[in-house]
Amino acid sequence: MRTYFIAGNWKMHKTASEAVALASELVKELKDGPHKYMIAPSFTALDAVSKVVKGTNILLGAQNMSTDESGAHTGEVSVLQLKDLGVQVVILGHSERRHTYKEDDAMINRKVKLALSHGLEVILCVGELLEEREAGKAEKVCEDQTRLGLAGVSAADLKKITIAYEPVWAIGTGKTATPEDADAIHAFIRKIIADMYGKAAADEIVIQYGGSMKAENAQALLAKENIDGGLIGGAALKADTFKPIALCK
Repeated sequence: MRTYFIAGNWKMHKTASEAVALASELVKELKDGPHKYMIAPSFTALDAVSKVVKGTNILLGAQNMSTDESGAHTGEVSVLQLKDLGVQVVILGHSERRHTYKEDDAMINRKVKLALSHGLEVILCVGELLEEREAGKAEKVCEDQTRLGLAGVSAADLKKITIAYEPVWAIGTGKTATPEDADAIHAFIRKIIADMYGKAAADEIVIQYGGSMKAENAQALLAKENIDGGLIGGAALKADTFKPIALCK
């Protein structure tokens, strides 16, 4: 039986003090929550938020990390620095990293393997552009991103990976894939995992939905057989919009 994993990606929002205030509220509101939880503040707020969530049922996530452990990489943040701050999960391959900052599958795969080698959990994001969906390429795009993102990842390490399906056209737009459309892609991704790692691994892996999930549509999405949680953007920025998703059953 898979456990719902509800994660908040705060993106480039919140000062450190604002992040602490929200994290403190979520710790209080979700302390008896039935699911797995994570919040990913900006790098500048990680240290402060880590002190708030330490010892609670909310994991500390980072929104990205470098391909390298250390070195002359101006502006980058390393896995060692993240671990030092208490980070437990890292989001990799988010569509904004892929399409705005031009990260390719090879780069994302390097990050995935580096994060796993240091014991971090990984949320690997995959998903198609609107033009790719309209051209009938949604499955091909998701298959390529899944296979290439997981290249060289062992079956044992797969247990530390969550996949987040995020149709790029539904991120921050207010548009959402229908529950049926989303579940179909989730099922397809699960089929790819079965081909790579076997049916047991496919049955076990958690696949989140990451395209404008909010309180109004969370129940319908999470009711689907292959949707195991959400990677939440805008609705994660306030406790009163995140809580209804986080406590959804």
